Amino acid sequence: TRHKDKEPEFVSLSEELQATNPICDHAWRIWEREIRSMDKANMPYSNRQQWGACLFIAGMELDGLSLTFTQFLKLVGLSLVRKMDVNVDTISPKVNTALKRLENKYDVTLALYQRFVKTCEKMSAEPDKAKVSSWPHCHFLFLCHLSCTGTFLQMEDDLVIAFQLLLCVLEFFAKRFTPSLLQSPYKSAVSSSTLSPPTRTSRRNQGKAKTRPPEMDVQLLETLCKESDCSVDELETLSKQYEELYHKNKDFDARLFLVDDEMLSPNKTEVSKVEMTPRKNLSGDDVAIPVPQTPIRAAMNSIQQLRVDLTSVSDQPSSNLVVYYKNCTVDPSEEIRKRVEELGQVFIKRFAQAVGQHCEGLGRKRFNLGAQLYYKVMESMNYTLTINHVTSFFSKLLNNAAFHTSLLACALEVVMATYVGKWASDSVETDLCFPWILDVFQLPAFDFYKVIESFIKAEPTLKHDMMKHLEQCEHVIMESLAWKADSPLFDLLKQSREEGPGEQAEPPATLNQPLHHNHTAADLYLSPVRQPPATESEPLAPGTKALRSNSLSLFYKKLYRMAYLRLKTLFSHLLTSHPELEPIIWTLLQHTLQNEYELMRDRHLDQLIMSAMYAICKVKNVDLRFKTIVTTYKEMPNTNQETFKRVLIREGQYDSIIVFYNLVFMQKLKTNILQYSSPRVRRSLLLALNQTLLVLYCPLVASSHV
Repeated sequence: TRHKDKEPEFVSLSEELQATNPICDHAWRIWEREIRSMDKANMPYSNRQQWGACLFIAGMELDGLSLTFTQFLKLVGLSLVRKMDVNVDTISPKVNTALKRLENKYDVTLALYQRFVKTCEKMSAEPDKAKVSSWPHCHFLFLCHLSCTGTFLQMEDDLVIAFQLLLCVLEFFAKRFTPSLLQSPYKSAVSSSTLSPPTRTSRRNQGKAKTRPPEMDVQLLETLCKESDCSVDELETLSKQYEELYHKNKDFDARLFLVDDEMLSPNKTEVSKVEMTPRKNLSGDDVAIPVPQTPIRAAMNSIQQLRVDLTSVSDQPSSNLVVYYKNCTVDPSEEIRKRVEELGQVFIKRFAQAVGQHCEGLGRKRFNLGAQLYYKVMESMNYTLTINHVTSFFSKLLNNAAFHTSLLACALEVVMATYVGKWASDSVETDLCFPWILDVFQLPAFDFYKVIESFIKAEPTLKHDMMKHLEQCEHVIMESLAWKADSPLFDLLKQSREEGPGEQAEPPATLNQPLHHNHTAADLYLSPVRQPPATESEPLAPGTKALRSNSLSLFYKKLYRMAYLRLKTLFSHLLTSHPELEPIIWTLLQHTLQNEYELMRDRHLDQLIMSAMYAICKVKNVDLRFKTIVTTYKEMPNTNQETFKRVLIREGQYDSIIVFYNLVFMQKLKTNILQYSSPRVRRSLLLALNQTLLVLYCPLVASSHV
């Protein structure tokens, strides 16, 4: 009776999927509001599959899923490798993040499984018999790996750590194989004189154990288990342990890789999408042969290259740095040592919390690499200041705590990003990705921004992809992180406003050109405290204003360029037939950033860009719906659905970008926006705005609206 308004097949599927009544109701609302009206010709899925997707989304939003992801997909007839994207604009950021993480975990597991199969075939003395489907050892080893990963790692989508664990599993059991089972170079790991693995009996008769004969043939799983001091029943235990983990996480069943299940089988086109790197062929010719660059190989190559670059660098100050320290007015060496030690302890603890409590050793190794890079870049920066005859400033810089914390954080970000590599660039941020390091060190994003450009200039061995990564970090800071409520940026802006007009925008023609400046890290970290040389030792003359903050000035120059480029990109997709609107939209946006910067507090630059575009189109009577702007925006690179789905309205309250536009943006900039409209349009817009506010502020209507 409760579900009589729904189609019987939908209700039947809900029962199959063990959906509760609230999930069933919510899923049906999603179906009616978002899916039913779509063009069926462009929908590759059946109604049952679309209903299943809606039920899955509703179940995740309400935390009411009782089935695992694999069970869910099996019942509705979907494949994991096909994107379960039903283009539902109302999918919450929570669900979107969960799905992205699931995709990333699948990609990592697939890459590991493919490497695992290749390694097993290489290790086996009889490769034809080493196929996963016919060699029971593979089943055993892969189950061991899955169970270890699920037990010891909290971050199962970390490709490098999971791969290292896989190698540990393979190495552990390879040592327990007889040499005749293995081929070179793996055979060398198992000597014919190796003692048999200790059993209860052998431990009681220590010293009497015999060497394993090299001709001993170990082909069956039972023999493998016996050699490893475990019973066949233990393999069933492993499967049960993994099954418990799999049901607990409610994700996909990775054991299906072992039976070539179609649901987990990647499309051939997806498999072929591997990077290609040149390699000399074996004949000695100079012709470069493209070789598949798998994600694992790419990650390992990047890590190896980083280690090579830091081979000659210590995780302690060099003799040159010690000289710099001693030449300072106040020797900073002890403060630097204490700070590195304390931040190292914090880093290792937080790393283990994120990855797994058994991984403190890995965290310590990564921190040591970061410390090596930190001291290397610090020495390079101070050398540059010295040859440019500004030694008076490196003394102050080396005693600046914010500079050191930022520099160490930047070095560690390079290390962490090297380990993650390109793997997570198109997926949801993993737990250790930027801005994780800012949270670990409690470092304001605005302080971190000050070191990025100087770091890149001071480290000549930095690879292009790492430069791009740090530049992307700078963009994320400028678009949102620097605008957090407690950011020091707002104090600088307030101080700047008291001193006079804010940073003026450049003509649009110059915003298309690269920004050239000669600011150093000292300029940014010591400003606005730093005074001009002529007044350094005496107070400012009456009526003379202090220098503006170099860090704020440079930040706004970069911010304007980024905002202008993003506006032009969005404009080129939506309003090419109205070129006259671009300068008007930019003028409104620039005015907002310069004079109404409080609108950026705990918000995102793109929210202001989309709002400014919609506002000008509205007053100019150009038909452009907000949903059209949002649809185009989410197809652009480096965007996140949370940007338009979860916007701060007032303290503690979030809603969609349309509600933000009506309740906040339009209210704050109403006078400025309406100056671009005709009197008739102005009157109608004011009337429509008042009606919108009445609806949104009415509790009953507002609740149904949300």
